[in-house]
Amino acid sequence: MTERVGFVGVGWMGHGMAHNILTKGYPLTVLGHRKREAVEDLKAKGASEAPSPAALAEATDVIVLCLTASPQVEEVVQAMLPALRKGHIVVDCSTADPVSTMKLGALLHDRKVGLVDAPLGRTPKDAWEGNLDVMVGAVDSDYARVEPILKTFAGRVLRVGGPGDGHRMKLLNNFLSLGYGALYAEALALSRKVGISVEQFDGVIRGGRMDCGFYQTFMGYALEGNREAHRFTLSNAYKDLRYLESMANDATVATPMASAAKNAYANAVATGGAGPEDYVPHLVDYVARANGVSDT
Repeated sequence: MTERVGFVGVGWMGHGMAHNILTKGYPLTVLGHRKREAVEDLKAKGASEAPSPAALAEATDVIVLCLTASPQVEEVVQAMLPALRKGHIVVDCSTADPVSTMKLGALLHDRKVGLVDAPLGRTPKDAWEGNLDVMVGAVDSDYARVEPILKTFAGRVLRVGGPGDGHRMKLLNNFLSLGYGALYAEALALSRKVGISVEQFDGVIRGGRMDCGFYQTFMGYALEGNREAHRFTLSNAYKDLRYLESMANDATVATPMASAAKNAYANAVATGGAGPEDYVPHLVDYVARANGVSDT
């Protein structure tokens, strides 16, 4: 029997994911979202819309969440709880706090409901193209059920380990990428302060050993001025590095590098970069201004 899939969070990333789930053969029910154009697009393609989280749970077997952070995940799960039944699986594709994930997993386990953490790598464009990376933490039986659904929107489905391990790995992944962003922003401020232009800087780095996909999207703004080169907000970056720090604190691991990166994003958010269209590559402007360099 084909799994009936529910989807909560049809934003930038979720819209493309839900589109692929639906168009690749799964009955789909979505929860109403402030981004009404996404909901209406999916309904036009055959999806149903649920009026509440509980109604969505009643109509589905597997529920995919693609939300901002752990508080939103906890709120939706609590709202679905009365309607969740034995055999349900909740798949959390959000970047979440592993401590929260484990608590939710225990809560759902008591009701014979599975929780799979399956956070994402790559971009909204990759979501539409079905080419996301997914890092999965799950028990064997739950993984077997959800893997075909994940493959509708992912080019790589990477089983990391058991419950919680997907979210742990996602934080490590984002530490690397956001750490790169902090390094690039500081290096560009320094290069300009000593008379090396962004173009000269890029001419040396691009194509060399320090080049990578994240560098290229970051420089899409710093070099080319494309404000939407990498649509991941400064606020979300700050949140993810706070979660990483919390995970490290719980593991008694010193994180001087992660804390330095977190503070770069904290400063940007605190000095005006908290808006929904303030993205990670824009960090270059905040670091530049802090060092007396004009914006890119």
